[in-house]
Amino acid sequence: MGKYFGTDGIRGPVGGDLINTDVAYRLGSALGRYLMQLKPELPLNAVIGRDTRSSGPELTGALIQGLNQHGVYVYDLGIVPTPSVAQSVLKQQADIGIAVTASHNPASDNGIKLFDGRGCKFDDAEENRIEALVDAEPSAAADLPMAKSYPLDAAAYYINYARSFMDQNCLLDWKIVLDLANGAASESTPAVFARWGAELILIGDNPDGENINQGVGSEHPELLGAAVVKHGAKLGIAHDGDADRLVVCDETGTVVDGDILLGLFAVYALRSGALKSETLVATIQSNLGLDHAVRDAGGKVERTDVGDRNVAQKMREIGSNVGGESSGHIIFSDFATTGDGLLAAIKLIDLMCKTKKSLSELRQEIVLFPQATLNLVVAEKKPLASLKTLSAAVVAIEKDFGEDGRVLIRYSGTEPKLRLLVEGKDEKRVVVGLKDLEKAACCDLDVIVR
Repeated sequence: MGKYFGTDGIRGPVGGDLINTDVAYRLGSALGRYLMQLKPELPLNAVIGRDTRSSGPELTGALIQGLNQHGVYVYDLGIVPTPSVAQSVLKQQADIGIAVTASHNPASDNGIKLFDGRGCKFDDAEENRIEALVDAEPSAAADLPMAKSYPLDAAAYYINYARSFMDQNCLLDWKIVLDLANGAASESTPAVFARWGAELILIGDNPDGENINQGVGSEHPELLGAAVVKHGAKLGIAHDGDADRLVVCDETGTVVDGDILLGLFAVYALRSGALKSETLVATIQSNLGLDHAVRDAGGKVERTDVGDRNVAQKMREIGSNVGGESSGHIIFSDFATTGDGLLAAIKLIDLMCKTKKSLSELRQEIVLFPQATLNLVVAEKKPLASLKTLSAAVVAIEKDFGEDGRVLIRYSGTEPKLRLLVEGKDEKRVVVGLKDLEKAACCDLDVIVR
């Protein structure tokens, strides 16, 4: 976490310290300078897209103005899902991709996600380098020329690519509920499913610049589940505002846990010999039941820190081709460089078609462990290694569980909170373990709120 960049780009309230036209201009100029350092004397080009927020055009314009100062040729993609931006980097052989979006946040927020020339998110070292350049950039001159860019219909390419995964009219007997979150996929995802012949019930498909994620989308799956039951649909699919995540409901309206989806993708890929390195990459947040399910199928789970860019980086390092987060960021690196909610939905439907099983049947094949969590507000984030009583409690619980449970303790990256998590096969032992952790934490820390 740096001065500007968080776990997934820059994000914050519009008009605040991080998201305003001055920072956007200086970031654009800094990125131009950064690219010039990487590729001196060579032509430079960028692609930039955004979601449906009313603040998007102004921020996009400021970014483009900054890039223009260094002669960067800019393709403006307009409103597109974030994975379309990453895809366009590769298609246009661009040097950088920029998505102006705050993902699942409300319209009062906005943000900026960056992709390098490989269509991958930047690592911490490169973000730190860019931050230093931003701080050195002056604000825009009063007589700065208007932003200069060239329109590119990246949405059409993205839609056609997604359509290619399945045959035309292959879902003629399907009824599907789509919740587009009034976001970037409001037109693209329905256009893909329409080609396959499915009967569609649409939610959150009328963006007005202010209603993105407002009571709809991946953060509000209860609406999706109710619509699935009401219309007798085969499944429900929800995106977040920039459509890089997937949340689904089965035909009973039950939300399917993201770890169950990861487990299904990994287990069936293992059975067909398609999971490279026989390894699924997940984060430290994923349920331990996922590890057991994948292990029973002959594979293993490799874990990373929270964040889909960390997942993608680990996948590249070990040669895995499936990974993701329980939040719904799912990466199929044979087909995309980043999480893609539409691609994940396609892969799920393809699995349902091949197995001839309903989603309610499939989801029961991955059994997650009982889990108990607690957030403690603390006066000071003391180093975890210095918390002797808590460390001893962790050792005792993990020894008691063996391979059938785990403990996760970490501080929030944005709040003064200590997060406690206990998982295990035995729910009663999980509850007792969390109480033991809480008591130990209160011995070592000044806990303000339990």
